[in-house]
Amino acid sequence: MTATYTWDVYSTLDGYGSYGGDGDWGGYWGKQGPEFLDYRFALYGEKQRMVFGANTYRESAQLLDPGTEPEVSDPVNTRLRNLPMTVVSTTLEGPLTWPNATLVSGDAVDVVARLKEESDVPLRSHGSLSMNRALMAAGLVDHVQVTIFPVITGQTGTAPIFQGAADFDLELLQSRTLDGRIQELIYRPTLHG
Repeated sequence: MTATYTWDVYSTLDGYGSYGGDGDWGGYWGKQGPEFLDYRFALYGEKQRMVFGANTYRESAQLLDPGTEPEVSDPVNTRLRNLPMTVVSTTLEGPLTWPNATLVSGDAVDVVARLKEESDVPLRSHGSLSMNRALMAAGLVDHVQVTIFPVITGQTGTAPIFQGAADFDLELLQSRTLDGRIQELIYRPTLHG
């Protein structure tokens, strides 16, 4: 039996995964509430292995490592930082600063295919846009979990989530509303055509 792989991504309504230097949005675009934070805290408490690409790991470590400026320490991020993690990179050098992070060099498609066969817990990746678009094209992503924050960042949005992705049909598996304004949609992707 192979482990399931979930690509977990935060998005604006217009499909951006982050905002540029001109934006003054703050984390979660300033729209998080107690229900969202409790839900994410519980989600990261489940047995799982995170899979990050190099860029997402670098950005996350810069924000979440103790003593970094600006340090973002909250229970959700602390729990995320301490999960077992595989970081796939051909550019990073170890040792990594996160306590349970393992650096694996190689092509993400090969690494994740092997992890899916070997892991006894589900795999989850947060962000890591280009890596996960390649994994979707290779048929390795079982679920796409998109959390849509109620903002449009037409002027400051960066990192279009699905730009350059292949075409996919999506089967909606689950949806929920958090704090009356944040939408979470979980899909099963199938390559179109």
